[in-house]
Amino acid sequence: MKRQHRMPFGAEFTQEGKIRFRLWAPAARQTMLFIDDRAPVSLQAQGDGWYEWISEHAHAGSRYYYQIDNGLCVPDPASRYNPDDVHRASQVIDPAAFEWQDEMWLGRPWQEAVIYEIHVGTFTPEGTFAALEQKLDYLADLGVTGIELMPIADFPGQRNWGYDGTLLFAPDKIYGTPDDLKRLIQSAHRRHLMVLLDVVYNHFGPEGNYLHVYAPQFFTERHHTPWGAAINFDSEGCRVVRDFYIHNALYWLEEYHFDGLRLDAVHTIADDSQPDILEELAQTVRATFGAKRHIHLILENDHNAAHYLTRRPNGQTIHYDAQWNDDVHHAYHVLLTHEYDGYYADYADAPIRHLGRCLTEGFAYQGEISAYRHGESRGEPSVYLPPSAFVAFLQNHDQIGNRAFGERLATLAAPEALRAATILFLLSPSVPLLFMGEEWGARESFLFFCGFSGELAQAVTIGRRKEFTRFERFHDLVTCEAIPDPCAASTFERAKLNWQAQHHPPHHEWLALYQELLALRQRVIVPRLGLLRGGGFEVLTSHALRASWQLGDETGMSVYANLGATPARLTASPQGRLFYGSRADVDGQLSSGNLLGFTVGWYLKESDREDYG
Repeated sequence: MKRQHRMPFGAEFTQEGKIRFRLWAPAARQTMLFIDDRAPVSLQAQGDGWYEWISEHAHAGSRYYYQIDNGLCVPDPASRYNPDDVHRASQVIDPAAFEWQDEMWLGRPWQEAVIYEIHVGTFTPEGTFAALEQKLDYLADLGVTGIELMPIADFPGQRNWGYDGTLLFAPDKIYGTPDDLKRLIQSAHRRHLMVLLDVVYNHFGPEGNYLHVYAPQFFTERHHTPWGAAINFDSEGCRVVRDFYIHNALYWLEEYHFDGLRLDAVHTIADDSQPDILEELAQTVRATFGAKRHIHLILENDHNAAHYLTRRPNGQTIHYDAQWNDDVHHAYHVLLTHEYDGYYADYADAPIRHLGRCLTEGFAYQGEISAYRHGESRGEPSVYLPPSAFVAFLQNHDQIGNRAFGERLATLAAPEALRAATILFLLSPSVPLLFMGEEWGARESFLFFCGFSGELAQAVTIGRRKEFTRFERFHDLVTCEAIPDPCAASTFERAKLNWQAQHHPPHHEWLALYQELLALRQRVIVPRLGLLRGGGFEVLTSHALRASWQLGDETGMSVYANLGATPARLTASPQGRLFYGSRADVDGQLSSGNLLGFTVGWYLKESDREDYG
């Protein structure tokens, strides 16, 4: 089976077997095309800033680049592959050359999702797509149902988190070839694993983006972002820009057969259009793939804009399936670590109340004032949304990597408290996301790293350390200079997982716990997610709560959880049958009306069945 997404730009094979090269360069007077070692040709102006050339000599594997006004030489911004990094020539790729064999794969429903976030370069010692492919059996046995790759779009240098990509259609050659990526996805589908991709549509990285030279309309001074001028989604010339990103989404989903996309930090996308770019992109994806297969779109959005997650009356997704729920992470983190600096300050007043609201209503901030954001209101009401509209996590790349020393929870929280939080997190109705190695209590630091050089590298290192000066512990220069250099190769190397650790205590006990809980989730929780509605919670103590969800008129699910060491008095006896608890009582119940320290009890109350798995 062949898969190819046809685009109005880039290098495309025609039906006659020739290759059409097309570039949008509205600020250029002339564009020259260099193919392999042949003499350059002048692209033909097509109007509205477009230049085109159809070549009879180029072929799959040909190297090519453009020269702008007899000066700057640039790669194709829609390059499918750049084997010599972002500053050098692009390579013609024939998508039809790969023979797909997963035509029966239609994806998995979103309610089955258990997502495992991976940085390709640090997940294995080799750091490649091929090496990751060898770990798919492990992931399937663990009990996750999908993997999410941190951004893989071509970035400058030998290492990067991926959020500094500049060639958004080209998998970075550090990880392998386009065919290597396709084989990884096909192999995942054979194991009934979804593959999602993290994409960055809010900015380009600081090195390797030449669009501002020949297509300045790609950006607008009308809006500003943390990276400077915003991507132009609503000013003159924005139609081409919007198409560029919409085609990028369709390209990954069609040509590479990804099962979904996670859109990074969309709160930094500025667009006053109706529909805005997020809505138009989602509408196009839904219209393109329709009911053909399951496609999942997920947002990261600090604004907690619940309207992007709205469902139809039958429960069908309109735009986006879910949003990463930072609120639930922050509440868990404060309860487990007692850290109150930075954005954690917004959860310090009553973290257990914030957690209860996240468990049963979605967001903790649904329009309330955020002191951390200088008194601005944050969020929209989310109580009407299903639990599956929220992705919950105890850890992810941001929450570990944005720490000064990249510590994981295994090094910050008491094991008993972390175990109780894990039980609560993995069996709660929201879609769980794990960060690679979390399941065995990995202790490797995952710090921000990149491969910049020269003045840019120096600026990044200084900036990284400066951003922590607002924290009390980094006020002195000595402590601040101890923060690892993100541009040092050692910072990247120390982030690589130690796969041998999982075979030794206490890591293999953690791995067994995750496997047990994920199997239980698929058996007990997932079949009921479609029926869940209207939750509520009660705060028992500063670290304990009771939360419940309705499954029907006379049925429901509830949890009693204590993430603190001090016992909590229950206000009512648990209703239903205990299907999982973190403590073995003689009668299988929470004895004496007390919820002992660091305990969780999950109950089901159903009128029509007694067997809960």
